[in-house]
Amino acid sequence: MSMIRDLRAVVRPSRPSLRKESGAYDTTRDPATPSAVVDCAVYRDGARVETATPLTPHEAMRQVRRDGGFVWIGLHEPTESEFAGIAGEFGLHPLAVEDAVQAHQRPKLERYDDSLFTVFKTIHYVEHDQLDANSEVVETGEVMCFTGKDFFITVRHGGQGSLRALRHRLQDDPELLDKGPSAVLHAIADHVVDGYIAVADAVQDDIDEVETEVFSPGRKGSPRGTDAGRIYQLKREVLEFKRAVSPLLRPMQLLSERPMRLIDPDIQKYFRDVADHLARVQEQVIGFDELLNSILQANLAQASVAQNEDMRKITSWAAIIAVPTMVCGVYGMNFDHMPELHWRYGYPVMMSVTVALCVGIHRTLKRNGWL
Repeated sequence: MSMIRDLRAVVRPSRPSLRKESGAYDTTRDPATPSAVVDCAVYRDGARVETATPLTPHEAMRQVRRDGGFVWIGLHEPTESEFAGIAGEFGLHPLAVEDAVQAHQRPKLERYDDSLFTVFKTIHYVEHDQLDANSEVVETGEVMCFTGKDFFITVRHGGQGSLRALRHRLQDDPELLDKGPSAVLHAIADHVVDGYIAVADAVQDDIDEVETEVFSPGRKGSPRGTDAGRIYQLKREVLEFKRAVSPLLRPMQLLSERPMRLIDPDIQKYFRDVADHLARVQEQVIGFDELLNSILQANLAQASVAQNEDMRKITSWAAIIAVPTMVCGVYGMNFDHMPELHWRYGYPVMMSVTVALCVGIHRTLKRNGWL
């Protein structure tokens, strides 16, 4: 099978459910690695060049310039001093280097003379037994990519989004790796967007759960806005998700539509597929935001209706109690000449009239839905 037909299978393996996946994210740096460099390797003719000892970036680049191929360097949260030597070796633009070291960047694509600088936001779904007002739903990280003619550099920030498994999958397909750094860039973009799809499915489950509880007629407890806190928290997490997805759409469109000398033509068309999937996720996230707005408004409306019902009940009972209060108040006055004051049946008659009036008011209010 040709490289083009194999491309999707290599960079998009079967994806298990995110809720059940374990060990999908490498949250620690290799203890044996004393620096920010997680991996450094030279790839030639689609295969990794094995060496007796780990290569330094300088040694790897020297091999590439002598024998051809490209070097792929992976770093995790490098300091400015750790990254300075690599930046100088590969001639990276100072502005891109500053962004890569400081992190917390917006997803983007920047073109410099001899390289492309791409920022991806990675999203990880946080498992939780029960969603509450303090639950963290998504965690974000960053993957920054420098793509050159004969080098590819990744800089990761955060504990999520390890590229180790992706590197191994690419190494299993020499025909794809032979396409150079642009094939690696596409694989990372596709990997990140696939992560978005999995997280969107998990967030959808949380929203469905909240929606069911808010609108369920048999929900436990009283609808007094007790769900507003967790609905708002979920909305904040969706907003964080949206900040990762929406800005990335334009860079993916540029990579798929505009010819670039650093992007192999055979690889470029597959960025269109990534952009399509990203657009679908963006529509989902926008829908999540609008749906949570509706759920929050409905929940607050339910709380308002419940309060109105409480006020109607209180007012109804106050109206019923007003009858005996008035009668007792009248006959509690110290006047000698009052009707039925000295009548033998005055007390039972007045009590009967009072009870009859209270029952009549109660039935009227109940019939009108106030009680």
